Amino acid sequence: MSVALSTVPLALWTGLLGVLGLLVGSFLNVVAYRVPAGLSVVRPPSACPACQHVVRARDNVPVASWLMLRGRCRDCSAPISARYPLVEATTGALFVLVSLHLARAAELSALAACLIVTAAGVVLALIDLEHGRLPFSITGVTAGLATLALLLGWWAGTLSLVPVLTSAAIWFAVYGGIWFLTAGRGMGLGDVALAPLLGAVLGGVGLAAGLVGLAAGFVLGALVGTYLLLSGRARRGSRIPHGPFMIVGAAVGLFLGQPLAAWYLGLTGLA
Repeated sequence: MSVALSTVPLALWTGLLGVLGLLVGSFLNVVAYRVPAGLSVVRPPSACPACQHVVRARDNVPVASWLMLRGRCRDCSAPISARYPLVEATTGALFVLVSLHLARAAELSALAACLIVTAAGVVLALIDLEHGRLPFSITGVTAGLATLALLLGWWAGTLSLVPVLTSAAIWFAVYGGIWFLTAGRGMGLGDVALAPLLGAVLGGVGLAAGLVGLAAGFVLGALVGTYLLLSGRARRGSRIPHGPFMIVGAAVGLFLGQPLAAWYLGLTGLA
């Protein structure tokens, strides 16, 4: 069912989502470590990799525990990577920003789908940068949850599936076409699987968000790739993970899709 976001005090709404984002970010750290290793994300409980002591509940509070422990294990004083609180804080901040941006849409299902993909985007970007792949298990679960959220909005009569399906089809056609034409050399199947998910969720916000997000991913990828080649940090033929560019491009589409589309149409005289 759809709920008008305007009926909830903004400070309360964003505060709750910020806390939720911190908690989700803590779980994403587990996912980013365990999924590429083929381990369960449920069992066993989190433990220090150095001394194997199980992390106590009071030492598992997002961001705060790392600060209180000064970035070290309580039992063996082994350093704890700053990546953990950074992922938690980033996810919390993104949840707040997305909720503030979409509050004007007054539609809960689109917000829910965007938050689901926001969380997945954080962990998928981490895994792709570190391991060079986008696990289908994460993409599949995310697609199921996001699709359910969008279908609830459609069932409630507050969300049209036309832009959702159109945007998803365009994303899939572009990424699937590149994969097919290059025999998998220009694009991985993980990218192809992620593409319609990002397209569908952006389509729930508006077709402009979907189209701008699609274009932004390729533009960002081209700019960073050119920089890496010119700086000597990459060679021709080097495989650069494209997933992070897809995800950041989708964020550009979400936040700037409508004004960028209006600017482009005005520039070309099509508006």
